[in-house]
Amino acid sequence: MDIPSHLKYTAEHEWLEIEGNTVTIGITDFAQSSLGDVVFVELPEDGAEVSKGDHFAVVESVKAASEVYTPISGKVVEVNTELADAPDMVNSNPFGDAWFVKIEMSDAEELEDTLDADAYTAYVEGIQ
Repeated sequence: MDIPSHLKYTAEHEWLEIEGNTVTIGITDFAQSSLGDVVFVELPEDGAEVSKGDHFAVVESVKAASEVYTPISGKVVEVNTELADAPDMVNSNPFGDAWFVKIEMSDAEELEDTLDADAYTAYVEGIQ
C-alpha cells in the first residue's frame, strides 16, 4: 500500500497536501482499495464554504457509496472536474490526478488533528 511521506492523513482515510494556506484533499490508497472500482464522484461547487467534519463529496463504487469528510474548515477554491468524466482515476492514481478539492483554510490549527505518514501507516495496520 502506498502512503507518501510528504502528505498528512486522517483516520477517515483522506490525504492532505498543504501548500501555504491551501490544502489539496483526496482519498488514500487504502480507501480506494477498500471501495473497489470507483464509478462516480460527486464533488462540491467551487466557492462552497465547508466546516471541519462536514461531508463534502460522495464516492460511489461497485461495492457502496461513501461520504468523504473535510478535516479542515474553509472555502473550496478549486474542484477536480476531471473526476466527473474519469472517476476511475481514484483507483489508478489516488495521490496524483485524482485529488478532489483544494480548500483555502480558515483555521490552520485544525491540522493538528491530522496524522503523519508513520502514524497513518500504524493506524491502517491496526485495522487490517
